[in-house]
Order: sequence, then structure tokens, then C-alpha cells
Amino acid sequence: MTADRLSRRDFGRFVGLLGAGVALPAEARATARGWRVTGRGLPGLGDFDSTVMGFMEERSIACGSLAVTRNGRLLLARGYTLDAGGLPLTQPTSLFRTASVTKPITAAAVLRLIQDGRLRPSDSVAGILGLGTPADPGFAEVTVLRLLQHLGGWNRDGSGDPMFDDLVIAKHLGKRLPIGQEDIVRYVTAQALDHAPGTAFAYSNFGYLLLGRIIEKVTGRPYAAYVSETVLAPLGISRMRLGRTLLRVPGEVPYYSQFKGVTVMDSSGAMVAAPYGSFNHENNAFNCGWLASSVDLVRLARVYDGVTPVLSNVSAARAFAVPETGVNGHGRYYGCGWHVRQVPGGLITYHSGSLPGTHTLLVRRPDGLAWAVMFDQRDDPSGERYRAIDAALHETADDVDTWPSGDLGGTAL
Repeated sequence: MTADRLSRRDFGRFVGLLGAGVALPAEARATARGWRVTGRGLPGLGDFDSTVMGFMEERSIACGSLAVTRNGRLLLARGYTLDAGGLPLTQPTSLFRTASVTKPITAAAVLRLIQDGRLRPSDSVAGILGLGTPADPGFAEVTVLRLLQHLGGWNRDGSGDPMFDDLVIAKHLGKRLPIGQEDIVRYVTAQALDHAPGTAFAYSNFGYLLLGRIIEKVTGRPYAAYVSETVLAPLGISRMRLGRTLLRVPGEVPYYSQFKGVTVMDSSGAMVAAPYGSFNHENNAFNCGWLASSVDLVRLARVYDGVTPVLSNVSAARAFAVPETGVNGHGRYYGCGWHVRQVPGGLITYHSGSLPGTHTLLVRRPDGLAWAVMFDQRDDPSGERYRAIDAALHETADDVDTWPSGDLGGTAL
């Protein structure tokens, strides 16, 4: 076999051997010139490397990461760099913007407050936050549970997504940019709801902004401090933190997009790279704000197995209960912070995330598998769909005949 004929799948298998402590053959080393792969994987899982690397090649993605667990055991933890020259190595511990994979994190914190008796699912959001008299009387029916399940009454397809409408809100309120969370709440509560709360599912980033503010109101603490202490620390997660619009922290990957946008961080009207100022990351802290590694995310997913000190079995089960709107014709619905799909043998629960410069996915399966995959872009000239990574990883997992024993969790990962 020569270097120019070595397939991606073969290379992935060689990378798997390398993770197990086996040296790469010379032809694999030659083929790997454009690739730098870090981390470890137990034997027999090289096809996961092939899948992610092939996906990245097709879309010219510079930085990616994948972690795979089975019944809580860490089986694979990788960083992938498709080197365009001089990029820092992507590690399994590299930090990426999680985008909407923040929602299972916020939901875990809210469920913990319910578990501790500090909140009730039926509590009125307006009452907790002291919102006065919103323009729509239906706001009185917006509850904590309905926010968790995206049943609050806002439809971003109809009225737009206020979390990314900074220019509109600033103009409406007569304010200079940047606007703050208070401005967004004031703007939205002065508008009519799109439908009666509890009657229809409509994905709402604004609903999760309100949930983050509820956490702060009930606990009297900053959102990040409560989540870090109550949800992350018991799992041994210490790297996660809230991201910034214009600054990267040590270990955070760079973000790429083919697009530019008008900055929302000042009133200059300047065009900026889309990941760095076309949206306000700080305002989106509670719905899209966390930085995490893929290893952090699969550890976090364990909270919803009901086997950690964070959530009891009852609280974890609440996350996947069928909402009042029921199950759609495809056996799908949104629980508390998770999309849910009914399959033979149980439930597949998952959440994707997408922002300019970010595409992420966290999956839990009823066979005990969980994985997190993260990329530092969501668009490119190829036009290839980024959500295709979901089906590709399920297919890769289904093709594994024998899962390895062992656990990488005892390493420095």
C-alpha cells in the first residue's frame, strides 16, 4: 500500500492503533502530513477517526474534536487539526463554543433547583423575575417548565429571534450598541406573544435567557458561579467557562466563517468576521454561552443518567418526560434541554449547536453510548450540510462489532 492510495478509513484505523500505543506505518505518516491528530482511543475505534476526518476534509474544517463514552467509560478522546499552516494543535481538551449545547447545562441547573425545592415547574416566570405587567396577558401562563420545553409562546420564525436582533432592538429602544440582556427582556415583554403558552413547540433562545435569569434570581448568585459549583464541580469539570465575543481564552480554538456581518458590539456599522462581533456572545450566555471540550460534554451528559450527585433519577427522568403538546408523528419531542427521539429500546436524546464559527453535537443513546463532536465553523463554500455528522456517527457506532473494555477516564483528560 502506498501513501497516495491509503484511504481515509485505513488512516483512521492507523490513528486508532497509534492511540493504543502502536506506531504508525510509514505510508500512514506520509498521508498524515496535512493532519495532526492528538489524544487517545481504545483499539477498534479507528472508524470514528475516519468519519470525523472525512467530514472535516469535505468542508475544509480546521479544528475538530470528538469524545465517545459507553456506560460512563471514556473510550475515545481526540483533537483533529487539518493544518493550514501554523495552527495550534487541537487537543481533546481544547475549548470550543458549545452554542446551543449550553441548553442541557442550563436545564440541569434548573432541574437541580426544582429537586432542591427552590423552584416549582409550575412557577410563573413573570412572578419570579418581577416583570411587572407584560404587554400580552398570556405571559402569566409562561411557567418554568414551559420555558424548559420551548412552550413559552415565542416563535422565532414569526417575530424573529430577539437574541440576535441587536440592531432592531437598539433602534427600537433608542439605545447605542451594545445592548444588554435587560434591553432584550424589556423589548420582548413589550410585544405580543406569537401563540398561547403551552400550545405549540417553538424553539426559543429567549426562553433560556429567562431561565438563566431565574437561576440568578433564586440563588442570588451569578449564573456561571452556581452552574460551576452545583453542576460541573461534582463531575470533576473545571475547564468550562462562559465565552466572550471578542476574546479567546487560553486553549480555545479560533473560529472561521466565509461570511461577515455588521458588528453589534458598537454603533460603528463596521463589517466584521461573523464569529467575532456579528452577535453578542455575552448576551447569549444562558442559551449559547459555554465553552467546553468534547470530553467535558460527555462527562456532563452523565448527569442525565441519574447516577451522579447532581440530579436524582427522578429529576433526570423529568428531563425526558413527554410535554403537554405530546409527541410528533416522527416519535420526537423536546424535553427539558434535550431533543428526544423514541427508538426501539428507549430514547435517543441529543442537542446540536450552531453559531457563526461553531457547530456542535451531544448525543446519548439507550445502549449506553454517548458522544460529543465539535467543529470551529458551520459554513464553507462546499455547501455541504453540517448536521450530516449526526447520521454519520450513528452509522459508525452501529458498525462496531465489539466494544473495547477499558477506560481513558483515569488519564489527564
